[in-house]
Amino acid sequence: VDVLRAMRRFTPEAVRDNTVRGQYGAGWIEGKQVPGYREEEGANEQSNTETFAAIKFFVDNWRWQGVPFYLRTGKRLHRSASVITIQFKDVPHFIFPTETAETRRQNRLIINIQPEMSIRLQVQAKRPGVDMVLNTVDMVFDYKGTYVAQAPEAYETLLLDVMLGDQTLFMRGDQVEEAWDLVMPILSTWQNRLSQNFPNYSADAWGPEAAEALVAKDGYHWFTIPLDTKK
Repeated sequence: VDVLRAMRRFTPEAVRDNTVRGQYGAGWIEGKQVPGYREEEGANEQSNTETFAAIKFFVDNWRWQGVPFYLRTGKRLHRSASVITIQFKDVPHFIFPTETAETRRQNRLIINIQPEMSIRLQVQAKRPGVDMVLNTVDMVFDYKGTYVAQAPEAYETLLLDVMLGDQTLFMRGDQVEEAWDLVMPILSTWQNRLSQNFPNYSADAWGPEAAEALVAKDGYHWFTIPLDTKK
């Protein structure tokens, strides 16, 4: 709750500069043509309902001040997955020679939540040999590869917790209220500024091009999800 309260609220100008919305159009998934959102059964042919959002957040507290948090989510994307990627800042002093700068990458911690659960730490290591060349190597904990027993489905755990009276995985009332207080200015601004370019991404894409521009203007890019399972 404290983190939600510390998250920077959105003005109409901030919504314009730090959010992207989208709606999927027709496309191809696994060799099969699929309709766009407006062609779906029961959908309004002129619908401005969003099926995609990319947002840049800030948490204004001492720990996270100035650190951008990028979130994207949507329907009919290239893959169905929940992934958290943490990119670590560069240290002031780099121990490797300057000629390794072209191959050097920042270390990352990648947490896969679904469809498979795993934790992947990507670090830089010197390639064997006399040349000073760095490669990204992975240290991986894979839940399925480590444990033979099948993990329960998400709703199985929640329903069991309901019967046991365990509220650990449930949101508190004030947490829900803070979350809505954070996103309502975004939704209100979008409602007052109806999109004129829907649909703006095809089914099986990663979203509209504007979502790429949202992070590119800060010198970043969306990370490719390291999963083999496709939607």
